[in-house]
Amino acid sequence: MAEELMPVTGSKEEQYAALLPQIEALVTYEPDLVANLANVTAALKEQFGWLWTGFYLVKENELVLGPFQGPIACTRIAKGRGVCGTVWARGETIIVPDVEQFPGHIACSSSSRSEIVVPVFKEGQVVAVLDVDSEQLAQFDDTDKQWLEKTVAAIKW
Repeated sequence: MAEELMPVTGSKEEQYAALLPQIEALVTYEPDLVANLANVTAALKEQFGWLWTGFYLVKENELVLGPFQGPIACTRIAKGRGVCGTVWARGETIIVPDVEQFPGHIACSSSSRSEIVVPVFKEGQVVAVLDVDSEQLAQFDDTDKQWLEKTVAAIKW
């Protein structure tokens, strides 16, 4: 299959609904996890134009930066620290309308204003998190939560 994204316009729901099958097509027959994570981050960034989109992978006792699109990022995050580390510890998606209001927020980029972080599960354990940052306040909502959770579930871990 040719790796090509067909961005769409419309409501947020319509954009996700059109994007998810394209992501599924990209990852279904590719066995390499890094390649799939790279393509997923690129597809999300290209479709939505967010500031930063990427994965942190659980490696031993910390989250380690994985494939991403956007400015240079923090390389390692401890469990329970910042939004990503908190999502890892709790095992649930967190939407942060204003990162300045999140206790212990890690500012990898001063341009980040809001964030959503989605846990990725394998055999009941969090193995990674998808982190998305926006330059706009309150960028993310339950629609993003629902569709981003479906997106990470489509990836073969």
